Amino acid sequence: MNILYFPYEFPPHFVGGLGTYAYEMTRRFARLGHSVTVFSKNPGDAITRDLYEGVEVHRPLLADVTDLLPVIVPEDVKRWPVKAQNDFAEVFMYNILAATKTINLLVRSDKRNFDVVVAHDWLSAIAGMTCKKTLNKHLILHFHGTEHGRTGDGSPTIKTIEQMVSKDAEAIITVSYAMRDELISLGHDEGKIRVVWNGVDYKKYDPAKFSEEKICAFREKMGVGDSQLILFIGRLSWVKSADTLMHAMPAILKEVQNAKLVLIGKGKQEEMIKHLVEHLGIQDKVILKFEYVSEKDRLLYYAASDLVVIPSKYEPFGIVCTEAMSIGKPVIVGATGTSGLREQVVSWGPNRCGAHVNPYDPYDIAKFTIEFLKDENLRKELGKNARKRVLEEFTLDKVAAETVGIYKQVVGITES
Repeated sequence: MNILYFPYEFPPHFVGGLGTYAYEMTRRFARLGHSVTVFSKNPGDAITRDLYEGVEVHRPLLADVTDLLPVIVPEDVKRWPVKAQNDFAEVFMYNILAATKTINLLVRSDKRNFDVVVAHDWLSAIAGMTCKKTLNKHLILHFHGTEHGRTGDGSPTIKTIEQMVSKDAEAIITVSYAMRDELISLGHDEGKIRVVWNGVDYKKYDPAKFSEEKICAFREKMGVGDSQLILFIGRLSWVKSADTLMHAMPAILKEVQNAKLVLIGKGKQEEMIKHLVEHLGIQDKVILKFEYVSEKDRLLYYAASDLVVIPSKYEPFGIVCTEAMSIGKPVIVGATGTSGLREQVVSWGPNRCGAHVNPYDPYDIAKFTIEFLKDENLRKELGKNARKRVLEEFTLDKVAAETVGIYKQVVGITES
């Protein structure tokens, strides 16, 4: 197949998990023998066209349309903060440039042909719909999250774009059954929706790669020594519930005096989290790292931790959860609302690998954290089960094969 792929993010431009997902999927599509052409946003200093691990990548340079914002952004977007308006304008420009270059240069001038157009969320919906209509091609939409789920009320403009591209697409691929249920509740066509769980590079996220000596050295560098280490990695926003985890810490420390929490992430809650730690008097038990860490360091944080807590209120699918499981760590996850985490983590029985908690309740988080920290044998068993579950259900090769299978069904290609 010739696949035209519109992810807003792609190396070297990363904001969230979409860039990683697009990179891992497209290079695997190429390995499976498919031709993949990617259009992504250019952060301003990236090569505009190159071959990236067998994938043709276009990153058109965006024009500066800041002065035109009052004209080109919708009324509800005009009420956003200026930076958010600029971000919207960049999304708009990316879509127009990507679609125009595809149609005029690649297809009309270079006589290229594509079998299927792939868009991701509202971020590349306009490019996807434009290419489908102009080139008369199949359109597949990936929903990684929704405006309603991310923000509650959210932007009417973004919600409208989501509904338009959903109706235009012949198939919708989403990351969990919880996300499927959310899409149906929002009026998206149930018959179009397919579920393919996300995955992880289990060879990279392999506990066997981290010696006891390496882990001990990293723990000393962090300043945790032989403390029992709780790890949180995530965006510091309301939906991730880092504040609820902070409120759980006094109860945890009452039962496990040598516990320490390492919190890694950036976001709107940074100041609030900092003040909360001071208010609770747990400064010597919490290490705050308001930063993005490299994958190399992230791997070490996982390996050095005793357990990972991800108490999200909204998480269509948890990449951090899957990474931690692949490293063989027990995981405590939020399990209310739209939670793919419920599907990822087995919370009972012989295959148990973690716990489901109420992300609004610090005492629920504390209860399971205390249980796991007090029982080393249980942690080892849960971690072993977590790794096993990843190898069975959450490998990137499995994700790529299932995804390409759906593309082929839409295009009408039958397996020989």
